[in-house]
Amino acid sequence: MTAPIPRDIPDLPALPGGSLLAPSYVPASAVVAPVHRPLAAVYRLLVALAAAAGVTINLLLGSPVHVLSYFAIQSNILLALVFTLAARRAWTARRPLPSALTGATLLYIIITGLVYHLLLKGASPPFSMTGGTTPPAGLQWISNQILHTAVPAAALLDWLLLTAPGRLHLRQAPTWLLYPLAYLAFSLGRGELIIPGTPGRYLYPFLDVGLHGYKSVLGNALLLGLAFYGLAVLMVALDHIRPNPVRHRAKTGFRLQPPVG
Repeated sequence: MTAPIPRDIPDLPALPGGSLLAPSYVPASAVVAPVHRPLAAVYRLLVALAAAAGVTINLLLGSPVHVLSYFAIQSNILLALVFTLAARRAWTARRPLPSALTGATLLYIIITGLVYHLLLKGASPPFSMTGGTTPPAGLQWISNQILHTAVPAAALLDWLLLTAPGRLHLRQAPTWLLYPLAYLAFSLGRGELIIPGTPGRYLYPFLDVGLHGYKSVLGNALLLGLAFYGLAVLMVALDHIRPNPVRHRAKTGFRLQPPVG
């Protein structure tokens, strides 16, 4: 015989902390079909090819080690790589690249264009990435226009017309400045290792310690750094107020029916 079940079993106490099963987040990609964007892919691939062509021309006309030391060259190489990856993702309907990467790339290429047109275009002696002392002409002039004007403008248009807004964040701005800071250290350290009086010892005239001294150069660097941070903040602000140029009405595969009754 089995023992009878007692009727005075006390209720079990409630578990602290509420329900063990927390509501789970369902990403939009789980219900929204990916969007194939061939026009954006082709455009970004063309911009990447233009940047690569400008870099290649300079490498052929000058010393590769010297040419690759310039911020403009490095920023265009980065843009060519990032835009190639972005083109592939747009063509295959995959998620966009992280905004921290694309925002940094956009900031650096805009800096390239602004510094050239505001500080270097009218410099004397003429600014040249191949080490020449005469105004750029022929292929070198074409390369300068590609790297400092066409590619920055094309990248800005891609951001405004082909990229969804609201992806950049203010917390990313200080991180974006780490590369310009590292480049400043590289440029000054490179100048210290080269014999004084050597042409092209300092890559940019406003960073020429031999001409201006460290006090003026570091002052210039501080002003440029503040300007770059202001530019980054402006980018983030514009990214959150500009309209969405890539809004799509995606099909989820099901419809929500209105409530009955």
